Amino acid sequence: MKKLERKLAAGPVDFDSFFSQKALRMKASEVRELLKLVETSDVISLAGGLPAPETFPVETIKKITAEILEEHADKALQYGTTKGFTPLRLALARWMEKRYGIPMSKVEILTVAGSQQALDLIGRVTINPGDVIVVEAPTYLAAIQAFEYYDPEFVSIPMDDEGMRIDLLEEKLEELKRQGKRVKMVYTVSTFQNPAGVTMSLERRKRLVELAEEYNFLIVEDGPYSELRYSGEPIPPIKHFDENGRVIYLGTFSKILAPGLRIGWVAAHPHLIRKMEIAKQSIDLCTNTLGQTIAWKYVEDGHLDEHIPRIVEFYKPRRDAMLEALEEYMPEGVTWTKPEGGMFVWVTLPEGIDTKFMLEKAVSKGVAYVPGEAFFVHRDKKNTMRLNFTYVPEEKIREGVKRLAETVKEELKKP
Repeated sequence: MKKLERKLAAGPVDFDSFFSQKALRMKASEVRELLKLVETSDVISLAGGLPAPETFPVETIKKITAEILEEHADKALQYGTTKGFTPLRLALARWMEKRYGIPMSKVEILTVAGSQQALDLIGRVTINPGDVIVVEAPTYLAAIQAFEYYDPEFVSIPMDDEGMRIDLLEEKLEELKRQGKRVKMVYTVSTFQNPAGVTMSLERRKRLVELAEEYNFLIVEDGPYSELRYSGEPIPPIKHFDENGRVIYLGTFSKILAPGLRIGWVAAHPHLIRKMEIAKQSIDLCTNTLGQTIAWKYVEDGHLDEHIPRIVEFYKPRRDAMLEALEEYMPEGVTWTKPEGGMFVWVTLPEGIDTKFMLEKAVSKGVAYVPGEAFFVHRDKKNTMRLNFTYVPEEKIREGVKRLAETVKEELKKP
């Protein structure tokens, strides 16, 4: 321990002088840092976006892994191609056509180390400094981090219960056009959005594709939660309405199989896939081959189609427990979204409450959340928070919301 302390203490080497300007601007993920604080304590964490370990199909994965090592070890334990394990890409293409009605071929699929790597690859191959990137307000924190590295100009478009306000987007597109600017890309978590939990309506999805054609921009549709629907009717992905290859769709096994596999995929026009493949060659050569072969067998043998309904059945009571607890315990003036699926509820407190400052008091009462400020590119909203309902059981969800409500009530009493 003393050796480590000496290493961490100020010494003769100024390490900051060796970092690039981009590295010096990097900031740690507030969500990840928060999880460090609560992971070993008795705090009820409604903070992280973690799937429940109880949903992991451990026995099936054991069986599949044994089969793979018996029959396909030469491929599963070897380097693979950068584009990905071909049988998995074929299986994903068939799965997307069957589930979403999106005609797809293997040349339109790139496997990645989780969809987070896909976001970085998209930034690498599309964003020049100063390019205008549109995101939702709020938006996925890690997407901000991935794109921010490439120095874009972010434009935020507010949301309501039907997702991104496409009417406001259209106004912004016209405004930028008058200024001699154009949008390079619109990023959206279209279904059960992270952090807000809302879903973009069918009409807005269609209109977004029309605007992409009219104003010549790409759409990045991040779909990690789309299979986690507990109520309401499914809506086709934006990619379903894409005729000219403007939509880049991101999928992942992290929420529907196991995040530890670190397997995701990009479905996009072959020209975009090829450029991302080249960029990926300089990062990791290839995605985890053993994980890809496990995912392939899981999809190919029909396990994924059988597993998704079990996950939905497992999570629905947790979603319901959180909504019921918010209704029971939260004081007047507090509002929240009512997601039909996904993993999150977005809570808005009365103006004047800063949830970042309130967090310490909440943790002292035994509950954690993610302050909403981090999900806005301009960090201009202080009175919001994200709650997760998938990781802890119903009784802890209710107790956690009760503790949180007590904290909010105390804040409201402040002069």
